[in-house]
Amino acid sequence: MTQITASQVKELRDRTGAGMSDCKKALEATSGDLDKAAEKLRMDGAAKADKKAGRTAAEGVIGVASDAGAIALVELNSETDFVAKGEDFRGLAKLAAQLALKHRPATIEALVALADGGETLDAKRRNMVAKIGENLTLRRFEIVAAAGGPLVTYVHPGDKIAVAVAMGKGELELGRDIAMHIAAMSPRYLDTASVPADVLASERKIIEAQSAEQSEGKPPEIIAKMLDGKVRKFVAEITLLGQPFVKNPDETIEKLLKSKGASVARFARFAVGEGIEKKQTDFASEVDDLLRPSPRDDHPSPKGN
Repeated sequence: MTQITASQVKELRDRTGAGMSDCKKALEATSGDLDKAAEKLRMDGAAKADKKAGRTAAEGVIGVASDAGAIALVELNSETDFVAKGEDFRGLAKLAAQLALKHRPATIEALVALADGGETLDAKRRNMVAKIGENLTLRRFEIVAAAGGPLVTYVHPGDKIAVAVAMGKGELELGRDIAMHIAAMSPRYLDTASVPADVLASERKIIEAQSAEQSEGKPPEIIAKMLDGKVRKFVAEITLLGQPFVKNPDETIEKLLKSKGASVARFARFAVGEGIEKKQTDFASEVDDLLRPSPRDDHPSPKGN
């Protein structure tokens, strides 16, 4: 077997970022050939990434990049918050946002295929999976283009929530207030016209079912008005313009914008892990189960048997 030196292991580690033990094994398997060892580590890393791909990754951060013309938001997920706090992980999220802003890809598949320094985002992700030992996913991205007014970004401390707002017109300070409102109140749509017809139809069916008892014996026109009122309330709750302003609940966002001669053209709000079903783990119970004596320990056999 070829003798592997510490300097070779260090050189391979510096080149690939892999662990010392993995570097030593790769060099031993390739008779000390650094290029072949580096290739083996990449292949092993890809295999590890594929193996971990089915594990739930619901933690992470939102990467943000902006210029005068647009803001890009990208969600990068990990399995644990510990990994999400790492500099390398956050660097990958930032790089993904920068590439999204620069190239404006149409899909997440197109985004992960973009390269930086000769290596695609997906390859960088796979290498990090191999190094860290957790599943990592570039889940989604959105680009909010300027619309004549200020572009505003709000990132909540911890990078778990990020908002991008393109004002049609208005002052920057107002845009910041709107962005903070969006972060806090999580509107799904800009205005009534933006709410899809199927969303309205589905909610109306739910309201009708919930109101069946209250509607019994009432004239059809009264029932229709009652249902319309509840649908309008639902729309107000899920649209930015319909929501009460978080700093002044007596005033809706629509009224606030009108009073300032301002408008919002579009916005995006990302919150880490929203919509992902997280696996609930009771760590204390797992530890208790591990420490609990087995039936044989509970009833030891007599000495001498």
